[in-house]
Amino acid sequence: MSSEQSPLVSLISTFALLSLLAVGGANAAIPEMHRIAVDVHHWMDEKQFADAFAISQLSPGPNVLIVTLIGYSVAGVAGAIGATVAMCVPTAALAYLVSRRLARPSQSRWPALIQAALVPLSIGLMGASGLIVAEAADRSWSAAFVTLAATVFAAATRLNPLWMLAFGGCLGFAGII
Repeated sequence: MSSEQSPLVSLISTFALLSLLAVGGANAAIPEMHRIAVDVHHWMDEKQFADAFAISQLSPGPNVLIVTLIGYSVAGVAGAIGATVAMCVPTAALAYLVSRRLARPSQSRWPALIQAALVPLSIGLMGASGLIVAEAADRSWSAAFVTLAATVFAAATRLNPLWMLAFGGCLGFAGII
């Protein structure tokens, strides 16, 4: 028997453990997903990871879709299903057990303190996720200008952001950016 795990087993075990560290949702674990998928296992390169993240954010549904896309790139449909289940089930089971415990009447201050401590932790993890994705994305001046222009336009108007996404897609399709 080989000491090397199959990619599917490695994928499932990695995301099962990672799910327990994803405080604030799957997007909070993006830096670690990036490290594991790109640097450790070399399942994908920087651009593939950035593309998978972009697709997962554009697609309707839960933000855990990036896990499905990573799983698919590693082991096809079995990898997509395995990674998604591994990312969701441990967290769901833990959340269920903790919520049952917190639902009991108690005079302890610990539940409120833990909940208050998780807010800045989640915000910090989301900020790290944004940094990782920005570093993996296109760093050209044109991309920076388009990002800045879209940010200013979104802040200054009440236009639905989907129109900006469509416009950016058209610019990309035309080869302008």
